[in-house]
Amino acid sequence: MASSKTTYAPVPDRVRLVVASSVMLTFISFWRAAAIVLCDLGSSAFYAGGIAEEAVGKAAPWFILGVMLFSFAVRAVYVESCSMFTRGGVYRVVKEALGGTFAKLSVSALMFDYILTGPISGVSAGQYITGLLNELLTVCATHGWLPLVLTDGMGHASFQFNMDYTSAVFAAAVTIYYWWENVKGIEESSDKALRVMQITSVMVVILLIWGLYSVFAQGAHLPPPPTANNLVFSKDALGFLRGTSFAPVLGLFGILMAFGHSVLAMSGEESLAQVNREIEHPKLKNLKRAAIVIAIYSFVFTGGATLLASMLIPDGPRTHIYQDNLIAGLAMYMTGPVMLKIGFRIFVVIVGFLILSGAINTSIIGSTGVLMRVAEDGVLTDWFRKPHKRFGTSHRIVNLVFAMQMFTIIASRGNVIMLGEAYAFGVIWSFTFNSLAMLVLRWKYKGERGWKVPPNITIGKTEIPVGLISVFLVLLTTAIVNLFTKSVATVSGIIFAAAFFVIFSYSEKHNQKLHALANRQMKEHFQLDHQDVVARNTVGVRPGGVMVTMRDAANPFALKWALSRTDTDEQDVVVLTVRMMGAGGPEFLGPEDQIFSEHEQMVFTKAISVAESFGKKVSLLVVPAGDIFAALMQTANSLEVDSVVSGLSTKMSPEEQAFHIGQAWESLPEPKRQLNFYVINPNGESKVYYLGPHAPSLGPDDVQLVHRLWLNMRRDPSMQDLHHRDIITYALTRLASQYAREKQEILKDLRCYKASDQPAGLKLSGSDSMVNVPALAAATGKPFRSGSAGKE
Repeated sequence: MASSKTTYAPVPDRVRLVVASSVMLTFISFWRAAAIVLCDLGSSAFYAGGIAEEAVGKAAPWFILGVMLFSFAVRAVYVESCSMFTRGGVYRVVKEALGGTFAKLSVSALMFDYILTGPISGVSAGQYITGLLNELLTVCATHGWLPLVLTDGMGHASFQFNMDYTSAVFAAAVTIYYWWENVKGIEESSDKALRVMQITSVMVVILLIWGLYSVFAQGAHLPPPPTANNLVFSKDALGFLRGTSFAPVLGLFGILMAFGHSVLAMSGEESLAQVNREIEHPKLKNLKRAAIVIAIYSFVFTGGATLLASMLIPDGPRTHIYQDNLIAGLAMYMTGPVMLKIGFRIFVVIVGFLILSGAINTSIIGSTGVLMRVAEDGVLTDWFRKPHKRFGTSHRIVNLVFAMQMFTIIASRGNVIMLGEAYAFGVIWSFTFNSLAMLVLRWKYKGERGWKVPPNITIGKTEIPVGLISVFLVLLTTAIVNLFTKSVATVSGIIFAAAFFVIFSYSEKHNQKLHALANRQMKEHFQLDHQDVVARNTVGVRPGGVMVTMRDAANPFALKWALSRTDTDEQDVVVLTVRMMGAGGPEFLGPEDQIFSEHEQMVFTKAISVAESFGKKVSLLVVPAGDIFAALMQTANSLEVDSVVSGLSTKMSPEEQAFHIGQAWESLPEPKRQLNFYVINPNGESKVYYLGPHAPSLGPDDVQLVHRLWLNMRRDPSMQDLHHRDIITYALTRLASQYAREKQEILKDLRCYKASDQPAGLKLSGSDSMVNVPALAAATGKPFRSGSAGKE
């Protein structure tokens, strides 16, 4: 039993702190990875066609299809970059190839892309919803279903929502919602992305089948071919060339202009590099599978929907009514009953809301992830990385992203065309920087690659990357053309990128001094031990220990609770701090990438101070992770601990914590240990949850009943070798057999006989102190699957 007397251990020169290099990750199938990317990439199908036609005329669908075909090649560049760098992403690839200056320029352009993804997706969703409301008002007025006060007396609706302003209000409201969710720290799930894409796929199948039937039924014709003679550029689409003598004789340059005005149809490619680290083994094979699924799906959806809309919707309605919500307009011009078309349009709007509003969330997560990666490399100051006091999230980065998106929504006043013009700047330049970096790395980095963009020609000992050069030249040419023809994008994009570049440069110089001091202080107080993997031998602990999580230096109550109940001579106590990595972060961090913030220093220092106040020894461990629950379970399993102790979360109940921990435990590969998960309140009260199959806590009456049955049955001479466990095994086997036949009757009996849970005394492994475990107060509303954290 732990002594109640407080003793103070002598202060060592330096305390050993194990720093994990491998990032704790959850792994997903290539289908789920593809769904996550398509939730971002697929959103452009709802607005790209209308924006392109506004710029280049009726031939726009062919350029959208051309862009979607070219996206196969761009995606191949990302696959090669992911096969080289486990970290992935434009920033890391460009920094490795071209240095920090170009990396900051590329990430500035990428931020412009991400910042605008949210507003354009939100406004587009608003356009679909507003268009539906106005259409319903019109239909209801025509059929006399509206009150007279809402009509003009001639069968027309007297009120229509303003498309742009209403869409802007909607986009702002959804952005505010997702901002707050990200401040709280929402749990992103590939399951949700997969469900959204399943629903979207139903819509796409209906759209294509019904659309093709309508084309044959109505005798619709293809749009004019994509030749220079068929291009009709709007005044805004000419940009800085408007009014020049060069404009009327564009020729091939006009084709490049039209291609550039359609390039936003392949926005979202960067998401592939972000999900790469979480794709399950074999990673490269599944990455290529995901890339193929994404390419085919986006080509069919975005390209097919835009082409069908140009064929079925008459020119007038398409360019004046449905320009900003083409798929909704396509639903209204199918061949079939009006009510059926309205019903399908409602379905289109629902799907559009799901995927477009999801793109807003993705944009916030992506922007935050990019800035987190920059902060992890020491470019942004620690002020941005400081976690929220209550939720533990990088709220300052989230707030910065939110402020820029709200400014964009207000400045655009809900104009999708304006947003689309600006959006293309970040899209094309981030692609260009990434392809340039990969081209440089073909000569700079001679090591083995998992995969290369084809084709490649070898002349002597020199390999010429024909495919990579071609992709880069197309992207660079398009980017340069866009500088002259997209005045809004050029001005706003350059101002934005320049401002971010200046902020990054100044912050990096200021941060270098602070980090030099911080690293010196860490080395003075802690012996940093970088280990590739987390294991008992690398951390130096015995099996059957206790792992305590700690993220707030001001509230070490979980650590105090564990130390007061654990004899550290018999059990090792490991204090774990999880360093959350941004979206698309690395899979491996070398010592040079491990930058400690002031917050982390305070946490480690407090942990040592608390341990010394108890006169006990603890081991310190920091692990980088993408998901905190996966990190806890993977680390606990690797260290072979018996118990995990965590403080009460500020954003979820103990039951919700246990549910997520249970899910993470189920995802562990075999063999996995049975664990006890303790949740500690600030006042010292605790709840325990069991992970995996475990022996139930039998009450005195239950034990007495089994014993009486054992005495009675042993009276039979043939039952002299009967044991108590035989009675329980038989009873469970018989119940299982009867349950298959009499499910409802047995459940009814159980509801009648079920007694209330009683407080039970549980001993924390290695201690004589008893932990009071109160009964569950209420159900969480979430089902506990077999193996999830449960409580007797």
